Amino acid sequence: MGKNFWTRGIACVGISIGVFLVIVVFGGFNGRVNPVEITADLNLTPDAQQTAVLLNNSSATIPLVNLRDRSIASINIGIQHSEVFNAMLRNYAPVAAIDIVNATPELIEAYTTLIIQVNSESLAYPETLNYILGLQERKEVILVGYGNTHALKLLSSFKSPIIWNPDISAASADYSAQLIFGGTTAHNRLNEYVSDIYPAGAGYSTEKIRLKYSAPEEVGISSMNLNKIDRIVNEAISQHATPSAVVMVVKNGNVIFNKAYGSHTYDAVEPTQTDDIYDLASITKTAATTIAVMRLYEQQKLDLDASIGSYFPLAKETNKEFIPLKEVMLHQAGFVNLDFFSGIKSQDHSTDSSFFYPVKVTDNYFVRRNYYQEAMLPRMLRSPIKTRGQYVYSDISMYMMKEVVEHQAGTSLDQYVQNEFYKPLGMRTAGFNPRRRFEKEKIVPTEQDNYFRKTLLQGYVHDQGAALVNGVSGHAGLFASANDLAILNQVLLNGGKYGGVEYFKPETINLFTSRQSDVSRRGLGFDRSEGSGYPSALASSGTYGHTGYTGTCVWVDPKNDLIYIFLSNRVYPSVTNRLNSLRIRPRIQDAIYEAIAKRIDFNESAGG
Repeated sequence: MGKNFWTRGIACVGISIGVFLVIVVFGGFNGRVNPVEITADLNLTPDAQQTAVLLNNSSATIPLVNLRDRSIASINIGIQHSEVFNAMLRNYAPVAAIDIVNATPELIEAYTTLIIQVNSESLAYPETLNYILGLQERKEVILVGYGNTHALKLLSSFKSPIIWNPDISAASADYSAQLIFGGTTAHNRLNEYVSDIYPAGAGYSTEKIRLKYSAPEEVGISSMNLNKIDRIVNEAISQHATPSAVVMVVKNGNVIFNKAYGSHTYDAVEPTQTDDIYDLASITKTAATTIAVMRLYEQQKLDLDASIGSYFPLAKETNKEFIPLKEVMLHQAGFVNLDFFSGIKSQDHSTDSSFFYPVKVTDNYFVRRNYYQEAMLPRMLRSPIKTRGQYVYSDISMYMMKEVVEHQAGTSLDQYVQNEFYKPLGMRTAGFNPRRRFEKEKIVPTEQDNYFRKTLLQGYVHDQGAALVNGVSGHAGLFASANDLAILNQVLLNGGKYGGVEYFKPETINLFTSRQSDVSRRGLGFDRSEGSGYPSALASSGTYGHTGYTGTCVWVDPKNDLIYIFLSNRVYPSVTNRLNSLRIRPRIQDAIYEAIAKRIDFNESAGG
């Protein structure tokens, strides 16, 4: 089907029925629509879940399960609410878009799964129908239709899944996108006879297997009671504690709050978006290194009672050789903290890349080949053991665990977590060295580094030690959006399952997130609350997570089925402690618990 046909088709559809063939480029959408805020605004519209129907799903294609094996693109034919649909799809997986006017068979072949949006009017054109029927012969196709239900008569030979929405609305677009990935469920049936293929009563039911994006009211919380979060974050920005922030709240598997605040910098040129990518700093310890350790532990490739030397040959014949991994994960191994930046010599770096200086630290700063192996690692292995058995927080612990993970996994830490977790979970942004995958504008600047790299750090890891090891370390280097962190931590809250796949056994999660120390509150890799005021005065005992130096935190409260995520760039333009002195992160967390408590009080007063 050539370009001339589709050019004529656009004109035909536009002139005849006032609908244009619109192809939405998901990759360039940049998250300008916040689906949670949209969903909150849709509460007064008819319930799409009561009118939409799922058909042709005997193979249980919907909800999509194995995201690792799918590359997904979407074609939009004449749908006015595509912006809502697109924003929601992108919460679940990377979804590319194809401009059908310029499409080539080669471009189509690059994708395994095609999501086609169409309305009943444009479906009436034989060219549109033939194109859709042709695609299903060689691709996995999901059709999302809107309008007159009797248009289904035209799809009697279409065998792939159909989500049909009689209602043409933003609410229907929102619901359909979530249904495809199992954020919401299907249960409705056709209420009238359409054809022998689609009789009255036809339809399929599905289960919820991923995060749902909804208004707070859906879990019994008043949106008004969460407004205090706005005041606290705006205070942080006005007091120059941070120029930007994103706050996300997940309750009972529902994303009920997802807002972006401020701008990337104080000049207010680039407004913050909810899908912006932040330097997570020490959240790397849990969201990369610890989950890798958990996977290897489950596979019996790693024994927590075994020593570092068992899995890291270079540690043999050093004072690190016989230290058990459990002590390392608890920060009780006695490691000291080292300043790697001060050890850099002029001959160790260059302003240009070359065979001899291949490690990119920033755009104009390159470190010599094998610097980590020849300078940093020997220094770590020679460092003294001073406080073994005591809780002393040291990044050396996760440098060591990275070496252990890579030895046992047989691949680098960044590739391991990408292939084992981030990609199959549909996490679009999470990973190390984001400048290799994203435009700089999507990454929030971290600091104006005037003492080491002499440049603005935007997409290059803030931590100096991690920067010197090519941006991939066990303690820092991970970047992600709030949504990706919500997905990953919902896996833990679900007992290891997400999207129809088991990533961990429940007992593994309990082992690593529960208290494992006699001298601290720590779990294995995870920080924890013991109900004593940290990280929030109202957090229940057993809450686990981690904070990050750049102004980030993730806290998971199993008792309240709650995830709280806060991302900021509080070290921009330079390091300040105002975020901590103003207690911004714990105050927001307190506000969330207060909103939950008001819901409980209301239910009790109503006899619920």
